[in-house]
Amino acid sequence: MNPYPAHPAPFFLLLLLMGFTTLNAQSIEVKIAGMRSTSGQIHIKIFKDDAGFKADKEYRKLSYIKEGAANGELIVKFSLDPGVYGFALLDDESNNGKMDYNFIGLPDEGFGFSNFYLTGINRPKFDLFKLTVNPDQAQKVLMKIRYL
Repeated sequence: MNPYPAHPAPFFLLLLLMGFTTLNAQSIEVKIAGMRSTSGQIHIKIFKDDAGFKADKEYRKLSYIKEGAANGELIVKFSLDPGVYGFALLDDESNNGKMDYNFIGLPDEGFGFSNFYLTGINRPKFDLFKLTVNPDQAQKVLMKIRYL
């Protein structure tokens, strides 16, 4: 009995395509600054466009425990394929997976956006915090947390 497939070409083509999808991914290093505590988790939602951001339909969601944070800063790393993205961060100090609000409806936990510090109260437009992940280029992103 022959252990090799009769037509190995489809198998090798599949392996080749799988290799290309991982070769395109670019390294992203996110420096999170301004954390007021080490309790809870950091959640980063990755959006691909304004429509997804407005509908709160993220492309990908990442969560990190704050282990290793020092002086209110934490560095996290992940990979993304080249393209346009925007990152929104929640400092989930209560560890319940969602933003908590105070009695007048303002956020009670910290939030931030990729390479953009929100100075107002309204949500920013996607264009203000979007970034381009280029092929063959590692990306460094700063996300400063704001507490109201």
